[in-house]
Amino acid sequence: MQLDSVRILDLSRLLPGPYATQLLADAGADVVKVEDTDAGDYARHMPPTTDRGVGALFDGVNRGKRSIALDLKSEDGRTAFYRLVEDADVVFEGFRPGVAARLEIDYETLVEYNEDLVYCSLSGYGQTGPDAERAGHDLNYVGVAGLLDMTREDESMAPQIPGYQIGDLGGGLFAAFSIVGGLLSRELGNGGEYIDVAMTDVVASFSQTVAHEALTGDDPRPGETPLTGEQPWYDVYETADGRYVTLAALEPKFWTAFCEEVDREELVDAHGSEDPAELAAVREELEALFASRSRDAWLADLSEETMVGPVCTPAEALEHPQLEARGLIERPADAPPRIGFPARGSNVPEVHDESIPDHGEHTDELLASVGYDDDERAALRDADVIR
Repeated sequence: MQLDSVRILDLSRLLPGPYATQLLADAGADVVKVEDTDAGDYARHMPPTTDRGVGALFDGVNRGKRSIALDLKSEDGRTAFYRLVEDADVVFEGFRPGVAARLEIDYETLVEYNEDLVYCSLSGYGQTGPDAERAGHDLNYVGVAGLLDMTREDESMAPQIPGYQIGDLGGGLFAAFSIVGGLLSRELGNGGEYIDVAMTDVVASFSQTVAHEALTGDDPRPGETPLTGEQPWYDVYETADGRYVTLAALEPKFWTAFCEEVDREELVDAHGSEDPAELAAVREELEALFASRSRDAWLADLSEETMVGPVCTPAEALEHPQLEARGLIERPADAPPRIGFPARGSNVPEVHDESIPDHGEHTDELLASVGYDDDERAALRDADVIR
């Protein structure tokens, strides 16, 4: 997975877009952050900050990229952008629908400068539909609460995966996938294309475990489906120290192994039961059982065949030996630690540029590469078109 010859002009900011292009940068792509001449990417200034003096979010998803600061509201700024587009493979934007067109940097405009361009728009609701122009973040996206929050209503939310950030990160991940797909399609002779990714659509796609019931007349609720707590052998349980473990003995063999290891062989035959009274009795037994010992005591004694795992805090999860063994947590000598590229393979880059770009750091370099001489760049800077 070597994207060394691919250049991406990234107009996005904050989390979902930069996360998408960070994945591509880690795969070798030349990602150019196109920022405004005022504050640039808002994430630069969001607390907490790293020891490099920028927001930790910015530091984590903008490594190895270059930055150019352009005033795209000005004619000269757009002209400079068009010249960059001529040599680009991808333009990626995260504006609300209609903004790119008003700035005259939409797909229909840019394809006139580069007919093989892959152009991806990432937004909360997509470019069409009644909510297309609605503002939103993760907690607003259709489906985050209704489709992903299928946890049991009578239990603490502490151990559950939060709905927030699912749309941003999932949207970014799918955008990166779509961009690579667009590049492959182009290489197969299909030319450039326009891609519309809605974070709401991605969240809806994540709801496969409850989609059938919801689409065929039912309205599944927390604790009422096999993978959301209906079955006691597939749920989350509190331990004696107020922490939690997961039990995911969906297959009979894992349930049997668990029952044997905890000396509850009498529960083996309950697996697969649909009798509400029997399910309630098994759950009550499991709740009392797990509450009798601490989380770590359970983990120390149970084997890998029991399908029991810890619910970790973020710090515990990122320090887990499994992630360390996979090399996912990168700790470069000259940069703060971060979560690296989440795939391993025979042709995946193992060494990454960990630098982060200053706002507009590469403006002169990039404009010079498309023919702007020193005097022209000085004139643009004097007119506040570039920074």
